[in-house]
Amino acid sequence: MAEQIIANVLLVDDEEQFVSTLSQRLQTRGLKVDGVTSGEDALKKVKQKDFDAILLDLSMPGLDGMEVLHRIKADNPDIQVIILTGHASIEKGVEAIKDGAVDFLEKPVDMKVLLEKIGAAKRKHAIIVSKKSEDKVKSILEAKGW
Repeated sequence: MAEQIIANVLLVDDEEQFVSTLSQRLQTRGLKVDGVTSGEDALKKVKQKDFDAILLDLSMPGLDGMEVLHRIKADNPDIQVIILTGHASIEKGVEAIKDGAVDFLEKPVDMKVLLEKIGAAKRKHAIIVSKKSEDKVKSILEAKGW
């Protein structure tokens, strides 16, 4: 049996039915999922809550996925963003990875593959948070002269 992932995930896609269905599928596997249907709402959510992984569609009205990726990474370069799109191209995938996405998956996505990618993002996020905490403690100790 595969290890269960416990992670906070933000799902961003303009298709409400897709957000609802994928959210339910991920929640039945133990993940905590916040779903939004616009880039603007995604940016608000990221400011309100810490996510282990963000699943981001590229093609959305208003702020598209690439613009959302740029804005999220500008504020939090360590955040783990997985592009999940039905409009994939090699060029877009390369561009997204260069701009900070950790992975690029096409819809329909295999649930096992998606869970593996979320698990990897969660582990990387945990390492980054741990390292930042260590650095902060070290800085405090050095400032106190201990």
